[in-house]
Amino acid sequence: MTKHPLRLLVLAVALLPLGVAFAQDGPPSPKPIDAKARKAVIAALGTQLQANYVFPEVAMSLSTQLAAKEAAGGYAAATDTAAFAEAVSKDLRELGKDGHFFMEFAPGVEAVPVGKPKVPSAEEMARDRTIVGQRAYGIERVERLRGNIAYIDVRGFGPPHLVGDAFTAAMTLAQGSDALILDLRRNGGGEPASVAHLLSHFFPHGDVRHLNDIYTRPTNETQQYWTNPSVSVRYTGPVYVLTSPRTFSGGEEAAYDFQTQERATLVGETTGGGANPGDFVPVAEGFAAFIPTGRAINPVTGTNWEHVGVKPDIAVPAADALKVAHAAALKQRLASVQDAEEKSALQALIGQVESGTVPGPVFAPPRR
Repeated sequence: MTKHPLRLLVLAVALLPLGVAFAQDGPPSPKPIDAKARKAVIAALGTQLQANYVFPEVAMSLSTQLAAKEAAGGYAAATDTAAFAEAVSKDLRELGKDGHFFMEFAPGVEAVPVGKPKVPSAEEMARDRTIVGQRAYGIERVERLRGNIAYIDVRGFGPPHLVGDAFTAAMTLAQGSDALILDLRRNGGGEPASVAHLLSHFFPHGDVRHLNDIYTRPTNETQQYWTNPSVSVRYTGPVYVLTSPRTFSGGEEAAYDFQTQERATLVGETTGGGANPGDFVPVAEGFAAFIPTGRAINPVTGTNWEHVGVKPDIAVPAADALKVAHAAALKQRLASVQDAEEKSALQALIGQVESGTVPGPVFAPPRR
């Protein structure tokens, strides 16, 4: 079995749903685990939580609760590595009330300073490019909907040096449209720098925006994220952003940034409520845990979307969000049309969109 370096795990998490942390080799096969090993994992996990989790008081409480459950035999039924990882992940998320938590059996994960990952090797960088390319750089679909409305479905935010050109290419295809619909309903997150890179396309040249800050506890540092003035392609038309409960982490940041910067109308359902980014850390016995080490701080609101999610401007079921946004974009266009024939055609199209008779991308559960 090929080793899964820490950075490759994080890269895969950036482009896949939470809990799917492995790249093309797949997760290692489950192995038996005994009581002694389980105890060692829980003890090491408690140490890592107390050293790294962004909220120290919660880390102390959580590590105490996990240790008490282990001592009482609460994990005795988890006799292999997969079952144990699943049980501990569930408790981390529920007891810690943080959807970013999870643990995986990941032998080969290296110990690196939290918040300061090592420089990747040439082999690792090549594999990163392969992983991101296989996932279309996080862009599932680019389309021109009826009525000259652009549509881009972004599923994840990989490293900016790998996905930035693809984002710009997608935005280039959106040029000339009367409005843009950005679909984040299945976006599980990723790199905040890539969120900033995408947002950079939506403000005029010279209009540099402060989008987000991230405080990291282990380093006691705060990093600012601004739009990138060097991005060449700029989109000036109306923007609609689609959200769902599956919109999470970096996907939520993108939606929140659009909303707080008053640059888009959000359509859909309240997002998942995860605003604490983190790192994979090795635990013990071949396990690694994703521990939120930081918290987002929006420069406009002074807070973030943790636990509460990002609330849409137009609340509708996620499955109906595209239809509603498409119709809203057409109605916005209709308000400026003077030609009677064009107005009549637009009105007819709006009726078709609202009735669901215009074919388009369908919001469906993720493939497993």
